[in-house]
Formats: sequence, structure tokens, C-alpha cells
Amino acid sequence: MASLSSLYPPSLCSCSSSGSSIHARNSIESRLAPSLSRHTNHRLLAVSSCRPRRTRGSFVLRSALEDTYVLEPPPPALPSASSAERIDCLKLKLLGVVSGLNRGLAATEDDLKKAEAAAKELEDAGGLVDLACDLDKLQGRWKLLYSSAFSSRTLGGSRPGIPTGRLLPVTLGQVFQRIDVVSRDFDNIAELQLGAPWPLPPVDLTATLAHKFELIGSAKIKINFEKTTVKTTGNLKQLPPLDIPKLPEALRPPSSPGSGDFEVTFLDGDTRITRGDRGELRVFVVS
Repeated sequence: MASLSSLYPPSLCSCSSSGSSIHARNSIESRLAPSLSRHTNHRLLAVSSCRPRRTRGSFVLRSALEDTYVLEPPPPALPSASSAERIDCLKLKLLGVVSGLNRGLAATEDDLKKAEAAAKELEDAGGLVDLACDLDKLQGRWKLLYSSAFSSRTLGGSRPGIPTGRLLPVTLGQVFQRIDVVSRDFDNIAELQLGAPWPLPPVDLTATLAHKFELIGSAKIKINFEKTTVKTTGNLKQLPPLDIPKLPEALRPPSSPGSGDFEVTFLDGDTRITRGDRGELRVFVVS
């Protein structure tokens, strides 16, 4: 172990006479040896000081020689178990509210209010979403559990769209979103069943609305429509897919601008809540 003469200024290790200086230095070394050996594994920053002080985010120790040592900042605190457990409970509560609503097609006004309240509670508990840091959590295939817009009974939600229902020619199946954060592909995928005149069987198909997305805020996403691909499934799955390109802007109706935006208000490893540009509440889980 290095002597104190190499670690401290001479003024701290000297006395009025040489004999007393040696004796005092040896005495101080013997008292501080255990303390110094305990801290040799830490990277210490020596700061001259006459009194112990506290620096932001650091631990401060004061030795018997009035020198102050600042240790490295402690690691950031992990979320408390109680906070994580509360979020899990709120997620289960929200899923319980929306699970029997057929993605919102069967929702009443009372159901809409309950779903809104449960989603708001989870959003508040989860805090603000920052996609600049958590963009990778969007990656993958998400299943739509609920959309408040479907209470309008159309596939367009709060926008004009094809009507749906048990006795109508179009029946909505599962709805998914497929997101690739590298290529910025954003696809809305809907499973549909088209009714046919008797005795012909209904036709099952999948419609994929392809978009590109971009971030326009810390939690806001803008999507730009590119094309629709329709692919038959079931007995007619051998038929090739049909691509329907985007209409030129001059021919596009005002109700279908080809783009839209929404805000991600809750996001973790398996659940996502979004708010659309027309106030639609949507709840997704990883598929």
C-alpha cells in the first residue's frame, strides 16, 4: 500500500519537528489503513474540502484527514413492484371490460364509457410514452381487441365504410396491425367474409391496407396509405392476390385523404393503447 506521503500533500503529513512528523505520520497511517484498503476497489475522486458535502446523485465519504471522496453515482432505481403490479391489474381490468364487445361492434353507450374509463386509468398509471426510446416495442403483429369507432357499425369506424352485421353481406373477422420499425411498414389487416347468393358459399378473404409510417412527435405517428391487397382464403385460396393501388389525389374523395395520425398513449411488451385523430380509442395485444 502506498504511503500517505504519496497520496496527500506534504502539509497534511508534516509536523513541527522531524521526529514528531514521523511518529504522527505512522500513527495516521495505522489508523487509516483499514479504511483505505476497504475502498481500493472503487474509483474515487479526491476533492479538497473542509467539511463533508453531498453532490447530486453521488455518495460522499469524509476521511479523518478532512479529504472528501466522491464515489460513482448509484445505479438508477428500478420500478417498484407495487407499481408494476398495479399496471398488471389495470391491464386485466381493461381487457375484462372490452373482451365481450366483439372489438367494439357490440358496444353500447354504457360500454363505451366503461372502456374509456378503464383505458384512461391505465394510461395515467403508465405515464407518458416516448417512442424515441421505445420504438422497438412497436415491432411485431398486434391484434385489435377493441375500437370505439366500430360502434358506428361500419368497417370505416368514424369514417365512411362498409356496413357490418349478422344479416349484412360483409362480416368482420379478426383485425391486426403489422408494424416493421426498420422498413417503416404499417399494415392494417382485416379478415372478412363476403356473403353470396344461395346456394353459393360465402367467400373468405383478407384485406391488407399497406401504409408507411413516420414519427411526428414523442408519441404521435402519421401513416400514409399506399395500396390495398385482397387475398382469398379458404376454398379459394389458390387465387392470386389482387392489388388495388391508391387513387390519384384528384380522384380521391375528401373523406379518404390517404393518411392519418394517432397517438400511442400506453405501450409495454404486450399491450398498446392508441387514440386516433378523430378520438377513436383502440386497444391492441401482441398476437
